[in-house]
Amino acid sequence: MLSSIRTPTLIRVFFGGQRLHTSVARLEGQKNEKTINQVTLLGRVGADPQKRGSEEHPVINFPLATHYSYKYESGDILQRTDWHRVSIFKPGLRDTVYKYLKKGQRIYVTGKLSYGEVKLDDGQVRTASTVIADDVIFFQSIPYESE
Repeated sequence: MLSSIRTPTLIRVFFGGQRLHTSVARLEGQKNEKTINQVTLLGRVGADPQKRGSEEHPVINFPLATHYSYKYESGDILQRTDWHRVSIFKPGLRDTVYKYLKKGQRIYVTGKLSYGEVKLDDGQVRTASTVIADDVIFFQSIPYESE
């Protein structure tokens, strides 16, 4: 019923100096229902974390690579790498990641997906997806010791 929908509220979110737009419509008289937006990634950091945003609203961003392999009927094996943009807003986690996370480290990330549009400097608009991290677990490499 369209008459029960209020005018959408526009929320502006900034990532790396670029604005993402997300519209939210509020429905009157509808019950809240349980939904799940959960992401779990295990991969390698593609670059050192970067601090963006303002002093009041800082954010840490970094790319994370995950991969999988599949085999063609011919027997050839192909490895595909997917790149994920990870953003951290939580103050304690944000500071720890910025201080200790380095390119090439293996990490486990849990969080949620966020989608929006990014307006580039040249005026083009592109769709963007970001993983908003709730937790990051660092993996340490154990040096191999021969006997």
